[in-house]
Amino acid sequence: MHGLSGSRHARLLRRWCRFPRCPRVASSLQHPLALSNPATPRWQSESSRATTSPNATCLRDPVRSHASLGRRPAFDFGLGFCRRLIRLLNPFASTDKMEDDDRSIKKSLAAQEPIVQELVQDDIEHGVLIPLKTTLELRDEYQTGHVLITRVPTKSANPAILTLRNLLPDESFKSFPHLRRCAKPSDLPAHLKTRFMNESPQSRQIHTGKSNWIYIIIGPETMLNRDEVARSLSGIEGLEDGVFLESIPVPMVAPTSQVQAALWSQHFWPSLYRKNNPVGPHPSMIARQTDEIAGDAAIWMGLADRMARQTQEAGYGEPVGVCIVQREEGQTRLVALAADCRWRHQDRSVPGCTGNPMAHAAMRAISFVAQKLVRAEGRKTDTRPVPLLEFEAFQDSPVLPDEKRVFDLDHPNPDGYLCHGLEMYLTHEPCVMCSMAILHSRMGKVVFRHRMPLTGGLCSEDRGSDHPALNGADGGRGLGLFWRRELNWSMAAWEWESNGCLPPLRIDKAIHA
Repeated sequence: MHGLSGSRHARLLRRWCRFPRCPRVASSLQHPLALSNPATPRWQSESSRATTSPNATCLRDPVRSHASLGRRPAFDFGLGFCRRLIRLLNPFASTDKMEDDDRSIKKSLAAQEPIVQELVQDDIEHGVLIPLKTTLELRDEYQTGHVLITRVPTKSANPAILTLRNLLPDESFKSFPHLRRCAKPSDLPAHLKTRFMNESPQSRQIHTGKSNWIYIIIGPETMLNRDEVARSLSGIEGLEDGVFLESIPVPMVAPTSQVQAALWSQHFWPSLYRKNNPVGPHPSMIARQTDEIAGDAAIWMGLADRMARQTQEAGYGEPVGVCIVQREEGQTRLVALAADCRWRHQDRSVPGCTGNPMAHAAMRAISFVAQKLVRAEGRKTDTRPVPLLEFEAFQDSPVLPDEKRVFDLDHPNPDGYLCHGLEMYLTHEPCVMCSMAILHSRMGKVVFRHRMPLTGGLCSEDRGSDHPALNGADGGRGLGLFWRRELNWSMAAWEWESNGCLPPLRIDKAIHA
């Protein structure tokens, strides 16, 4: 450790504190069962979280539980803590340049195109990327169901399993591939051992020393008839004196990490992690993509912020801005900048008027990309010199100077379908209409800064439920449109938290961004 500079220490410590990938690091910082209840809304106070029951916590992956709920992990100690720890580890290390190396975007900005360097202020600092959770991760993760289990002598395990297979339908017998079908008494969770051991003298003998018995999951309790199962198993050798049948709770979905599988094995039943995530993007993929965009995300979020403030000053729309970039072979190129123009040619004083919905920032940004692709193909866009309406409904021509500068640049890679594989950075969570437009444009990644708790289309948390700033308003269940099984496209999505370098862009919570 003494051979490393203070800035190197800083980078390592900040990465560990913000994005702990290693379960051993995470578990050493905080025991999984000490985490606050993940179901608690992100806006709820810390004092109220502390009183919430953590019963459902064991179903979560402790490494992802805090970051995935829209707040920083409990083990994000901050820059001051890192500095003090560096001095303890290496009193000779210098921490004078920690802010430049760890928080400033100067190095990342220096590697960008000249136009990006001109548009972005270098006083912007890196923020925190928080991956969004899917609807299934938030809703199925806490669901448990009850299964019937039995125990038989080890030598009778195969006949018992064959009997159960013939008795039960295939969907019942194969309902829980993430749980071990058979388990030794020594592999059961402690509370099940205690429960079964104290039933009778025979049970204590089964759980003492090297046991010749084995426990077997039969199937979901709701699909089984206890009497019928008992009659079928009564003919198995060793079960003549009675058939053991018990009901236990188990998680209904597969674990999404090895850590979560270990937790479930301790609290429910021996579980298996099959290196997949049936309810969302794979954790390793999200970790890799987070590392990929973390170095320059602040640059593109700064450009989106710039567009939002320009359109607000011009009176064209709400302070909402969008930046689209292409990342390829380690290089990132600016593709489009767009701002909200819903109030251009619209009268704000008209009661009930919400502006032009086709002029939302995300819609305009996607249109700019499409026009650049058409231009690259050598075809002219079919636009009329005189619009059919009093104003052009699709505000897809650049109206701000910065929009025009970027629009005039050639598309860095005009091959492919529309926005396939591109990255979109927004100041606010897009509305449902814009979220679906982003999805259909085949965007690869989406990052936004401010949640819209009533109208947003990307977040999966219930919209507006118990939010103190909404005065009882409720936006219904979160849609989580970035990753839905029933849609033909999915993308990775993050919320970006500023370190305070960018002032907040406040808009009405009921506005569709």
